[in-house]
Order: sequence, then C-alpha cells, then structure tokens
Amino acid sequence: MSYSEGECVRKIYKEYTEPSITTSQGVASILKDMIEYTPARRYAIAVNSHGMAWLPVRKNDTRTESSPGLYLTRYFGGETAGFQIEIQDFAEAIRTVGIKMEYILFDDCYMSSIEVAYELKDVTDYLIASPTEIMAHGMPYFEALPYMIGKVDYEAITQVFYDFYKSYLMASGTIAVTVCAEIDSMAALMKKINSKYTFDSSFLSSIQRMDGYNPVRFFDFRDYVSYLCMNDPDLMEEFDKQLDRTVPHKKYTEYFYTKNKGSIKLDTCSGIMTSDPSISAMTDEKTGTAWYKATH
Repeated sequence: MSYSEGECVRKIYKEYTEPSITTSQGVASILKDMIEYTPARRYAIAVNSHGMAWLPVRKNDTRTESSPGLYLTRYFGGETAGFQIEIQDFAEAIRTVGIKMEYILFDDCYMSSIEVAYELKDVTDYLIASPTEIMAHGMPYFEALPYMIGKVDYEAITQVFYDFYKSYLMASGTIAVTVCAEIDSMAALMKKINSKYTFDSSFLSSIQRMDGYNPVRFFDFRDYVSYLCMNDPDLMEEFDKQLDRTVPHKKYTEYFYTKNKGSIKLDTCSGIMTSDPSISAMTDEKTGTAWYKATH
C-alpha cells in the first residue's frame, strides 16, 4: 500500500489460495515473499482471522455465522481445519525465514494466552491480543494504525481499542500487550509455584472465566494463580510484580460478550489467560504444550 496523488494505492504482488499455505513451510513461503517484495529494517504482523488460543487444529470446533439477533464475534485461521494454523507451525515459519517480529497482533479471539505467548516468545518482541472473544469489527485500525507503525506506542494501541469498544453497540473489548522477553522469567516463577502448591478443584467455579464455554476452557491467569497462592502472600506479591513486567498494558470493559453465553462480567482481568485448571475435553492436550512442560 502506498500514497499517490491523494489516494491510497493497493498493489497485489501474489495471491495464496491453497490450504497447504497453513503449514509451517507454507507460512514461511509467504514471509519469504514478503521480504523479497517489500524489504524493510523491521517487521511486524497483524493476523486477522479466527482464534482458539493454543488448542490444536484437530480440536477446533468450527464456527459459523451467528444466528439472527446475536452479535458477531471472531472465533488463528479459517472456519475449517484445512485453513487453520497451529501456533507451533506459525512460530517455526518465522524462525525458518530468520527474522524476529517487532510485534504480532492477533486480531482474533482468545489469543492473549500464556500458552500462546510461550510458543511465540522467541520469534517476536511483543504480542498484542485479546484474552476473550473479539467483536467482528476487530481492531479499529483507523484509530490504531498511527500508533502501530514508526515508533510503536503499545499503551496507546490498547487505549484506542478500549475507547472504541466502551462505546460500541455492544460494549465488549479486552486487549493486552505481552512482553515476550519476560516469558521465561514467568515460566520459572510458575514452576516454583507449581512445585509448592496444587490447585484445589473446589475453587474452579470461582476463577474468573474468559469464555462462554461449558466446561470453561480459558481462565484469567492471575485469578487462577491467586487460588494457588491463597495462603502465600509473599509468593503472590512476587507473581504480581512479574505479571506487571510481562503484561504492562491492558484494557478491558466491564463486560465481555460471548457467542455462547452472552455478556459475562469481568470482576478481574490480568490481560492474559490460561487453560491450566480447565477440565474441558477440548483442553485435554494442555499437558503437551511447551508452557505446561516448562512449568510443571
């Protein structure tokens, strides 16, 4: 895209239509083309699609258009498995081409996840994403773009997102920025916490839910840890300080909208979520994630 004689000019270099582009090799081929066609000193990427955090493609239940009367939300990939991308494959593609993104913006549902952040921590400096569903309008780029290019202003991006959605037809918006350089430190701390405490499942229904599924797939990360460390204020304080370094910017409306359950109250929101305490069959492969292995 360029500016010429008072107009925005959009030039298409290449189109991709085959499902094979969703493999790590396929995504890498797109990134290689990007570098060849539009060389730059720095790169960032905005991904606009559906999202289901770290869940494997084969586990993703497909999403269709909402029924009449329901607000539309966004559900990484298309609505069918052939056009969905595994987070591990996405990370491998970026590593393959030998670049590191300044940031990855997921304009998708449920991508502000500690499991996702751990997978991508070595291929990007920052993650910008939502821990809940995102309304179909997505990121308000008209307002946000000035802060997304040049000297990136992460706090301003989250503020613009919040300002837009607090007055949206459905006031529902959660957004956060994760500093990937802090993820290893967070993992080390969580391993320490998990070595000392085991979650009491009787508190499962008390943790802040971040989705409308039953059973819940995604919980607020800090709220979950608060139940692990409920009798250890010193360790909880250590966690909070690390969380402030890991997720320094976050904004959220009082309620967030879900396709399955309507509006849900946010009593607390750390900006990032986890599936660690989930008992949903959809999350039964959580023990295979790199995050789980690093922290248990």
